[in-house]
Amino acid sequence: MPDRGGAGPSGPRFRVGASSRRSRALLLTAGVLAVLALLFAVFAGFWTDWLWYRSLHYSSVFTTRLWTKTGLFAVFGLLMALTVGLNIWLAHRLRPPLSAMSPEQQGLDRYRMGVAPYRRWVLLGASVVTGLIAGAAATGRWRTWLQWVNGTSFGTRDPQFHKDVSFYAFDLPWYRFLLDFGFSAVVVALLAAVLVHYLYGGLRLQGPGRRVSTAAQGHLAVLLGVFVALKAVAYWLDRYGLALKSGAIRGTDSWTGLRYVDANAYLPAKTILCCVAVICALLFLVTPLRRTWTLPLVGFGLMVLSALLIGGLYPAIVQQFQVKPNEASKEAPYIRKNIDATRAAYGIDGTRVQQYRAAVDPDRAALDKDTATLGNIRVLDPNIVSPTFTQREQQRSYYSFASPLDIDRYGSGAGVQDTVIGLRELNLAGVPSRNWVNDHFKYTHGYAAVTAKGNTVGPDGDPVFTESGLPPRGQFPADTRWRVYFGERTTAYSVVGGSNKELDYYDRDAGKEVTYTYDGGGGVSLDNPLTRAAYAVKFSEPQLLYSGAITPGARILYDRTPKERVEAVAPWLSIDGDPYPVVVGGKVKWVVDGYTTSNGYPYASRTTLGDVTADSLTADGRQVLAQADRVNYIRNSVKATVDAFTGEVTLYQWDERDPVLRTWMKSFPGTVKPRSAIDPALMQHLRYPQDLFKVQRDLLTRYHVTDPAAFYAGSDVWKVPTDPTRENRADQPPYYLTVRMPGEQAAFSLTTSFVPSSRQNLAAFMAVNANPGPDYGRMHILTMPERSGDQAVRGPQQVQAKFNSDPRIAYDINLLKQGDSSLEYGNLLTLPVGDGLLYVEPVYVRGKNINYPQLKKVLAVYGGSDNVAYADTLKEALQQVLKVDAGTVPEPGGTAPPSGGTPTAPGSPTGPAGPANPAVQKALDDAQAAFQAGQEALRKGDWAAYGEQQKKLRDALDAAVKAQRPSGSPSPAPSGSPSPAPSGAPSPAPSPTP
Repeated sequence: MPDRGGAGPSGPRFRVGASSRRSRALLLTAGVLAVLALLFAVFAGFWTDWLWYRSLHYSSVFTTRLWTKTGLFAVFGLLMALTVGLNIWLAHRLRPPLSAMSPEQQGLDRYRMGVAPYRRWVLLGASVVTGLIAGAAATGRWRTWLQWVNGTSFGTRDPQFHKDVSFYAFDLPWYRFLLDFGFSAVVVALLAAVLVHYLYGGLRLQGPGRRVSTAAQGHLAVLLGVFVALKAVAYWLDRYGLALKSGAIRGTDSWTGLRYVDANAYLPAKTILCCVAVICALLFLVTPLRRTWTLPLVGFGLMVLSALLIGGLYPAIVQQFQVKPNEASKEAPYIRKNIDATRAAYGIDGTRVQQYRAAVDPDRAALDKDTATLGNIRVLDPNIVSPTFTQREQQRSYYSFASPLDIDRYGSGAGVQDTVIGLRELNLAGVPSRNWVNDHFKYTHGYAAVTAKGNTVGPDGDPVFTESGLPPRGQFPADTRWRVYFGERTTAYSVVGGSNKELDYYDRDAGKEVTYTYDGGGGVSLDNPLTRAAYAVKFSEPQLLYSGAITPGARILYDRTPKERVEAVAPWLSIDGDPYPVVVGGKVKWVVDGYTTSNGYPYASRTTLGDVTADSLTADGRQVLAQADRVNYIRNSVKATVDAFTGEVTLYQWDERDPVLRTWMKSFPGTVKPRSAIDPALMQHLRYPQDLFKVQRDLLTRYHVTDPAAFYAGSDVWKVPTDPTRENRADQPPYYLTVRMPGEQAAFSLTTSFVPSSRQNLAAFMAVNANPGPDYGRMHILTMPERSGDQAVRGPQQVQAKFNSDPRIAYDINLLKQGDSSLEYGNLLTLPVGDGLLYVEPVYVRGKNINYPQLKKVLAVYGGSDNVAYADTLKEALQQVLKVDAGTVPEPGGTAPPSGGTPTAPGSPTGPAGPANPAVQKALDDAQAAFQAGQEALRKGDWAAYGEQQKKLRDALDAAVKAQRPSGSPSPAPSGSPSPAPSGAPSPAPSPTP
C-alpha cells in the first residue's frame, strides 16, 4: 500500500519543493540585507557629515549645499526626463497606422511585438535613467548656481562690450550650463525619437514610397529647429566668450581676451552666424506646415558654408594680410587692455617699480638707515632646522615637528623679532607599542610650541630657543592651553573624553607621565549607539560599535588638519599650502589663508595655480588646495583660524572689497565674520600669504612691462631663479625677512628675486609688506641696471657659484667634510642694504656623532665685490663685507665663536694667522690665480680656457689639503671640484652665462 506521505523509493516527494522555497527565501533575505546595508552605508556618510558640521556650528554650509544639489538634481533631472519621455511618447503616437510590407519592416515586427507588453515600462525606464544622469551632472554645478543667484557687481566694465565683470564671472557660466543642458536634452530626445520612428515605421531605409512619414518629418524638423535655435544662442554667447578666449601672443603663452582679428573678424562673424542660425531655425520650424525638407536643408547648408567662410576663412585672411605685416601696431590696443586687466585681476596694478643703482660698495650713510635689516637677518633656516628641533625638543619619539618650520613675529614695539616656530605634534609612527587602543585612545595629541630666534644661534650652532621643554618654559604665559589635538601631521581619528585617560606629556622634572581627559568640547559625541554604528561604518572599524573603551561622554575627533577643516566649512575657497601656528591669548591657533578665485575676468591672462606655486620646498602636503586650478582672478579674501585644542574654525573677511567673497557671503550668510572681529593680538601675527605672492611674482615676470610695444617685443622677460641650494632645480622660494626698501621704513616682508629669462645675473628684487596695517600688501620692485661698474649684478646662482669657487672657502670645506661630517647650505638671502645688495647664506654641518644640522659658518658677499666673507658669526661676516668697524654693525646675536674651535684646521685660511706652511700658501696662490683666470675666460666666453682653469683650480686645492694634512694621517676623499657639493648644494663651478 502506498505511503500517504508520498514516500517512494527516492524518499519524500516534498523535499525538493521545500528546499527550493528555502533557497529562494535565503536569497531574498540576503538581497534585503544587502540593500539595507547599502542604505545604511549611505545614511552613515550623510549622518556623520551632518554631525561633523553641526559640531563646528557650520550646519548651514551642509544644508545649503545639500538643498542646492537636491534642487538642481530634481529640476534638471525632471526636465530631462520630461523632454525625453515626451518625445518618445510623441514619436509612438505619430507612428503610421500600417507598416509597409518590406523585409525591413517584417524584421522589425519581432521587436515591436516584444516591446509592446512593456511599452510603458520602457518609456518610464528611459525617462528615469536619462533624468538621473542629467540630475547627477547638474549637482556638480551648485557653485555656478549660487554665484549666479547671489552675484555681486565688480564695479568694473570690460573695454569691449562694456559689461560689468560680474556678467563674465557669475552670469555667463550659468548661461553656458543652461545652453549645454539644452543641447544635451535635444540631442538625446532627437536620438530617442529617431529610434522610435524607425522601430514603428515612421522612418524607413528600404522599400518603395516616402522614406519618412509626414508626422515623423514634422516631429524631427521641430527638434532640429530647436537645436539650430540653440546654436544661434551659442553664437551670440560666443561673442562675449571672445573676452575670455585663451591663446598665445608674443610675450606670453597664456593670452586671454580679444586680439585684432577677434574684434574685426570673429566678432562680426559670430553676429552674422547668429542671424543665419535664427533664419535656419525658422525654416526648420515651418517644415511641418510646408511638408518639405528643401528650404531647411538649404538654410542648414548655408549656415555650414557661412561658418566655414565667415567664421574660418575670413579671420584667417585678416590675420595673414592685415595683422602679420604690422602685428605690433595692430595688436597694441589689445595688449594694453590685457595688461591693464591682468594687473587688476591679480592685484599687482599698484606695484611700485624703481631703478636701483646696486652699488658695488656700501654707502655708509645708507647703512645707518638699515640697522633694522642688519639686526634681523635670519640665519636660522626653517627649511633645514626641523631635524634640529626634533633632536633637541622632541622629548619622546611619538612627537615630531613639521618640515619646514614656520616664520612669525613675536615681541612688542622695538622688541619684535623674526621667530622660527614649530608645534610638537603627535607622530603615531613613534608610538612604542602600536595597537588600536594606543593609536586612537591613549596617544591623541601633541603638546606645546617650540620657538627660536631667527637671527641668533648659540655657541654650538644650535637654535636659541625662546620657548622649549616639557612642561614648556619661555616667553609665553604658563597657563597657555598647549595641547595640540589638531595639526598638519594629525591625520588619524581619536576617541577622547569620558573616562578615557590620555597621555598628556612626559614630565622630565617629575620623572613620570602626565595623563589628561579631554574637556575641550570639540568633536562629535558617541553617546548615541546609532552614531557609533555610523562611525563604525565610516572608518570600517567595528570596535567603535562595541568597544568598552568608549564610555559615556566620549567624543570622536577626525578631519584634523587645518587645511581640510577650512576647506570643508568654506568649500568655495582655495587654501594656501602653508598654514602656520600662532600662540596668542593663551591659545594655540593655526592661521590659514583662503583665496577666492575666478576664471571669468575678461582680458586677464590665466595662470595654473598648481604650477606657479610650486618651488623647491613645496613637498609634504605644502601644495595649494585649489577649487579651480586654472584661474585669472585671485584675492586673499579670507583669514581663517583653527583652534589647535578644540578644532574650532573661524573665518574672517580680510578683503572687504572683493565681489567674489561678497557673493559667497550672500550664499552662506553668517559663516564669515567681519574684519573688525579679528582680535588685535591675532592681527599682529597675520602676514601676506606665500602662494598668492608666488602667483603674483610669476605674473610680474612678464607684466612688470606696461608698454604694449615692449611687452610685444618680449625683450624684458624675467624668471624666478632656481634655488641654488637644492638639487631639484625648482624655483627659489620666497622668504619672509625684515627689510627696508628705499624710501620706506623697515618692515616684515615677503621677498623674492628675478633674473633675466636667458641669463643668471640679477634683474630685479621684489618685496611686499607682510605686516597688517596701512602698508600691508604694498609691492615694491627694484630693477637692476644692466651693468654696475664692470659687471652685471650677480644673481643667486652666480653668488652661490662665487661662494663655491672661492679658494679659501673650498679649502676649509674640504676639511669640514673629512670624516663622517656632511654640509648643508641654508637659504640664500638677498637684502637691499646700503644702496646695494647683500647676500647672506648660513652653512650647516652635521657632525660625525650628531645627526642634525648645526650652523657653523656664515657666507656673505656685497654687490659685485669679490670680497667674500666666510666667518664664524654673522656679525663677523657683515664686518668683512660691509667694511665697517665692529661697533658699526648692529648686534644680530649671530653665531658666537665656539669654545674648543670649529672644525677649522689650525692655520687655515679662515684663521687669524693664515696658513703657516709655505706649500699650503703656494697651493692657495695657484688656486687664486686659476680662479681669476677662469673668471676672465668666462667673461670672454672662452669655454676651453675656462675648463682648463677649473682643472688647475681643483688640482691646487687638492694640493693645499694634502700639504696641510699631518704626516701619516689618512687622505681625505678627493673633492673632485673646488667645492665638494654637499647634499642639496649646486655644482661648485659657476654656471656658464651667455
